[in-house]
Amino acid sequence: MTWRATVLTLFPEMFPGPLGASLAGRAQQTGQWSLAAVNIRDFATDRHRTVDDTPFGGGAGMVMRPDIIDAAVASVADGRPLVCLTPRGRPFTQADAIRWAEGPGVVLLCGRYEGIDQRVIDARGMEELSLGDFVLSGGELAAMAMLDAAVRLLPGVMGAAESAVEESFAAGLLEYPHFTRPAEWNGRRVPDVLLSGHHGAVAAWRKAEAERITKERRPDLWAAHVNNNIRRPMRDAAAD
Repeated sequence: MTWRATVLTLFPEMFPGPLGASLAGRAQQTGQWSLAAVNIRDFATDRHRTVDDTPFGGGAGMVMRPDIIDAAVASVADGRPLVCLTPRGRPFTQADAIRWAEGPGVVLLCGRYEGIDQRVIDARGMEELSLGDFVLSGGELAAMAMLDAAVRLLPGVMGAAESAVEESFAAGLLEYPHFTRPAEWNGRRVPDVLLSGHHGAVAAWRKAEAERITKERRPDLWAAHVNNNIRRPMRDAAAD
């Protein structure tokens, strides 16, 4: 069955964008997934196709109207996860990409202006997600990044299944460094262990490097990784 992505946006012309190239583009051409970009303005009821209004309580900017958004969502809602993209949301993670890839698809609502009326977000039970601790002009670029993260995990999209297992975040760690030919470049040599042919030693080196890099660059990830490893033996002992 084809994995289906639907994006609700004021700028459908932005899609597929980068999603039409590389792995995602090839997978779309072969029917492994589909993408529909739905124009929210098509659900406006006035001749000017107005989708926003001034915020109650005052303040700068405009807010996307709940009635217009709800009509747009109703046109595509079919049980797939419904996600509102907003800087206020929980940070998107690899676990989210895996969860989406294992399901039938996803519906992404791209915010614009000052945001979307909270009532429709709550009424529809939308999950609020963010791409990171920064603000974009709208949710479209975030939608592209999140969809790419999920699509590449669909069966058959990546050439080697083990690639998804070993990459960053898959095991709660950042990925180890990579090296290729030539073995020496500009006076810099590839670590000897990678040239040894000893698979056990290579695996141990890669694990140690992943741990070292995660400790240095993402202490938050390292702390979560350590806590998970502490809890796992406790759960295993309880199961025994």
